[in-house]
Amino acid sequence: MEQGEKQAMEQATYAEPERERAGKEESAAPLGGESNAALHEEESEQADREEAAEPMETAPTAEELAAAKAQIAELEAKLAEMENRYLRLYADFENFRRRTRQEMEAAEKYRAQSLANDLLPVLDNFERALNIEADSEQAKSILQGMEMVYRSLVDALKKEGVEAIEAVGKPFDPHWHQAVMQAEAEGYEPNTVVEELQKGYRLKDRVLRPAMVKVSQ
Repeated sequence: MEQGEKQAMEQATYAEPERERAGKEESAAPLGGESNAALHEEESEQADREEAAEPMETAPTAEELAAAKAQIAELEAKLAEMENRYLRLYADFENFRRRTRQEMEAAEKYRAQSLANDLLPVLDNFERALNIEADSEQAKSILQGMEMVYRSLVDALKKEGVEAIEAVGKPFDPHWHQAVMQAEAEGYEPNTVVEELQKGYRLKDRVLRPAMVKVSQ
């Protein structure tokens, strides 16, 4: 009997803390739910207050619109000015490039001009010397050698585009001829070259020296 009573007392002792712990959990449950609901309600109210505190967007005034339009007009004017400046610079660059190309082409085309101008007096001296009449075999041999040199020089210049200007019997052309005398001449039409006083030369289509001529009236 004593042993059975002892076991019953121990079971009662163990069961009492369990009942107390369950009762505490049951009492705590409704409190937690009320706390969460209150917290959500407070957050909702705070959000409403923040939305009410935000300033409402207002339409721009007439002065603000006028200022914006003036700023846009100013920017458009600056853009147009920059475009015009760009176009002018581009046109200047294109002109510079075209002039440079033309100068390079002219320099290549007339590269022998400076040398030819220096050699024209030499050709004149050769022609004067060749017009001398030789009275001996030795003089004739010298003139023959001079003529060979003269022909070689003329051929070399001709390869570079240097040629004598045709004059006698041609109509007078002020671009190629320089008239220094005018006279009556039978067998020639008026304004025709009847005599060449100094030979003229051209380099391709450029006059190195016009021919000095006599022209018929």
